[in-house]
Amino acid sequence: MLAEGLTALAAAGGAAVVQAAGTSAWEGLQHAVAGWFGRGDGERERVELERLDRCAAELEDARPGDEAERVTIIQQSAWQTRFEQALENLDDAERERAARALRAVLDAQPPAQPPAPGISQSGDGQIVGGNLDIRADNGSAAALRMRDVTIGIPPRPGPHQG
Repeated sequence: MLAEGLTALAAAGGAAVVQAAGTSAWEGLQHAVAGWFGRGDGERERVELERLDRCAAELEDARPGDEAERVTIIQQSAWQTRFEQALENLDDAERERAARALRAVLDAQPPAQPPAPGISQSGDGQIVGGNLDIRADNGSAAALRMRDVTIGIPPRPGPHQG
């Protein structure tokens, strides 16, 4: 079993893989992670690159909403487990070197930039990628979702007329 700090490092690695997929940071992180797992073995690195490509494709292909959240959780957990197993399989000295190398990989990555914002339709709503600013002024109303909205001056409170 790994020490708490190494488990946290493995979790950070899993999160970094998932967060970078489909962003401007992906190619750099993908090659760095494959190199970390490959440790100088070109064939092993190639296999890791293929595995990372499949991960990115699954994340990209997941439908927005519950499926995307499920796929993200699965992929992040899978990569955390892979990092944990790789670290567990090393002796103490190798584990410390590998942990330093993984920290360096994670520290060297630029912050992931999300794909360009866009709007797409999903069911009875819209999906917005990026920032969204909703404003109401001059007696208007604004919201992500409204039902049964009446705009105007409300009646004065008083006894009900029947």
